[in-house]
Amino acid sequence: MAKGDSLADQLFNQNTVGRLAGHFEDAGIFAAEPFVDAVMVELPNLALKERINHIAEHLERFLPRDFAMAEQAIRASLPAPLAPDLNDNDFGHFIFAPLGVFAEKQGLAGHFELSLSLLEALTQRFSMEFSLRAFLIADQAASLSHIHRWAESENYHVRRLACEGTRPRLPWGQNVGLDVADTLPILDKLYADPTRFVTRSVANHLNDISKICPNAVVDRLAIWAREGKQNSKEMDWITRHALRSLVKSGHGGALELLGYRSDAQIVQADISIPPAISINNKVKILASLVPEADGPLMIDYVIDFVKANGKRSAKVFKFKSLEGKLKTEITLEKSHHFDGTATTFKLHKGAHSIHLQVNGRIVASQAFVLT
Repeated sequence: MAKGDSLADQLFNQNTVGRLAGHFEDAGIFAAEPFVDAVMVELPNLALKERINHIAEHLERFLPRDFAMAEQAIRASLPAPLAPDLNDNDFGHFIFAPLGVFAEKQGLAGHFELSLSLLEALTQRFSMEFSLRAFLIADQAASLSHIHRWAESENYHVRRLACEGTRPRLPWGQNVGLDVADTLPILDKLYADPTRFVTRSVANHLNDISKICPNAVVDRLAIWAREGKQNSKEMDWITRHALRSLVKSGHGGALELLGYRSDAQIVQADISIPPAISINNKVKILASLVPEADGPLMIDYVIDFVKANGKRSAKVFKFKSLEGKLKTEITLEKSHHFDGTATTFKLHKGAHSIHLQVNGRIVASQAFVLT
């Protein structure tokens, strides 16, 4: 078994490898059984990414050595493109991922244009954003030329590849070193797309950019809203999804774009937490506030956690979003678990503080000690 990686077993196993090999056998390229037998000798011992590379390496043995001939063989073996009438979460099947790895390893050096053309075909069977990044690293200008054309493709899988493959912080993807100025023009072509599969990628791409150039994201969303090319409901969804990290951090421009005034006045505010808390305990956090006027309020609490080096790291947690009423008290309560076993964030003993944040602005604070 693959070191506890059950996902690897689900995606790459004898049946799925047989499915891939069957396409080649049906096209008269090579016999399926010898390929499956060769792949399966080591496959169960490998993790997910290793399995993709392993299958790609065996494709090198079974496909023609000449890349142009291999490319024709792959095209001949491909099943029909993914259904054109779907519009979200239609990723295709992982078993085609090794074909993208084959294209980048065998075609990148001497057959750049042909390899990118093959990725365009492959992404209509399984999303190719990870393989595309190798081409961006090798020749950014030439790759971007293709990508701009893909952004205007009739096929929404190809349009999505133009956006997803150029994300600054694609999860598990290589760093390709693109500037915001390189990718925003691509998004300009795609934000009005009629397909959620594409607009979800646009929003995720903007969320990546927000961690690098937050104001550029706010400004671009405002421009798109004024242009009116996307329907208002979808534009609102894109905006909220794109700004999720900035909203959590209390970015004033992002909050104002969503209708939350950063200068909303609070007559009185208070936040309460036990003064001493043991790690692994759950405690109640109580908050109250009185707005000076009617208006939408995004209410969060922020904890300044002590790090191992003694510095502070602020983390934002949601209380509630609601419509505030003139001089009407709002009371909130939430349970917070100071989980000492969490692997994503390690707790350290010492002096901490908690803050009540309204529309991105701190309005009340209290110190406490974690023991």
